[in-house]
Parts: sequence; structure tokens; C-alpha cells
Amino acid sequence: MKDIPSLVNAFDYQTADKRIEVLRLIDGTGSISRAARTAGISYKAAWQAIDTLSNLTGVALVERNVGGAGGGGARLTGAGKRLLEIALLRERERKRFFDELTRREGYQAGTSVPHLGIRTSMRNYLPCQVQSLEQTGNIVRVIMRLRDGVLLTARITLASAELLALKPGLPVIALCKAMAVKVSREPVSSVSPGANLLSGTVTRVAEGGDENELSVELEGRLQLVGFAPASQAIREQEQVTALVDESAVVVALP
Repeated sequence: MKDIPSLVNAFDYQTADKRIEVLRLIDGTGSISRAARTAGISYKAAWQAIDTLSNLTGVALVERNVGGAGGGGARLTGAGKRLLEIALLRERERKRFFDELTRREGYQAGTSVPHLGIRTSMRNYLPCQVQSLEQTGNIVRVIMRLRDGVLLTARITLASAELLALKPGLPVIALCKAMAVKVSREPVSSVSPGANLLSGTVTRVAEGGDENELSVELEGRLQLVGFAPASQAIREQEQVTALVDESAVVVALP
């Protein structure tokens, strides 16, 4: 299948396990809201799981049937079902690995086995490729190209760039906190030199206090989460601009 290479990208990150569980529950219940309740997370977090996996794989994993307050029905696409099959194979291989490790190294049940993966509170995962590096003293600007061709820049230290062995053409993941993404309906006329501007369409709005949380679909079907003042009253399907400072973007290797 053509989509297999992109689907396996979802397993390069330790955060994948919970998100795969959400997909499995959607497949079993036919509902995102029911899947969220069963997984013990919020409806918003369930959608975040779907968006992140979709960003990492580059394909649509869930089809939504709009309904009432419960969120309506949902079902997995063919790619979503294939991803679950790959997840099952991966889990079997992981169990086989730990069984062998236990046999050879004497690990006991419940023993903490060291691993290099970490979990993070970052909610925005954007697959991209390094286009160029600009060094000024001990600071490096990493210019990356998103799937849609739009450029995104991160400002990191020279030491970090060296440790990651960054170079043009290298596939990376750009991460940033949702709180670092400022969304506006109005075109941004004046920004600082270190700001990224990304245009997109609002797909979901979660109202709350002085600021609303917005899910924005960029070109290339990448999903971005950010915040906008509630006073702007931004609604779904509106065209918006998301602003995120270069220093708030983290560069990670797959």
C-alpha cells in the first residue's frame, strides 16, 4: 500500500501509544466522544490525538459524521484501519523484545527499562524538512519547509544544532506549545523579525474565559492548535493567521 511509509511515521514517538488507543476506541465505538470517555480523556484531547497522528502520517485517519452535542458519529478511514494493524504488529514485536530481554538480562516484571523516548506537553507536531541553517555567533536559525511548502523557522543554540547534526534535507519535527500560538482573524500588518506567520482555516473552537482555543488547518492538511482573544469571536471555517515566535519552536528528530 502506498500509505504504509507515512503510517509508520506515527510510531517514531513515545506519545503514540495513547493516541493509538484513541483510534482503536473510535473504531470500536463509532464515536469520538465515547472513545474519549472510555480512554479517560476529554473530547478535545481525543481530537488532539487524531490531529497529531494525521500530521505525522500525512493521511486522513478519521471520517466524522456531524451530529448533536455528543459530537456525532465517526469511523476510521482505510488508512486509519491499516494504522491499527501496524500498531498490533508493533505491539507484538515489542512484547517479543521485552520477553527476550527478560530472558537474557534477567529483568523482572515491573522493572523500569531505560529508553530514549520522552513524552511531552507539546501539542503541535509539524513534520518538515530542514531547508537551511543561518548561524550568528552561538545562535542558529533553522529554516524548515512544511509539507505544503510553507517555511517555518526555529531559533536554537549552536550546541543544540550540533548535537542534532542538523543539515539541509534532514527530516525533522517542529514542536511548539499551543499557548505559544497566537491566532488572529485580522491580517497581521506588523510583526517582529523573529515571528512565523501561518495561514489556515479554523476547524474547531473551544470557548473558555478570556481566550478561546482554536484548531487551525494549514495547507497540506496539517493541524495547529493556538489561542485567540474571546473578544474576536472567531468561528469555524474562518480564515485566520497564526503567529508563533521562532524561539518558541522546538526542533526534534524522528
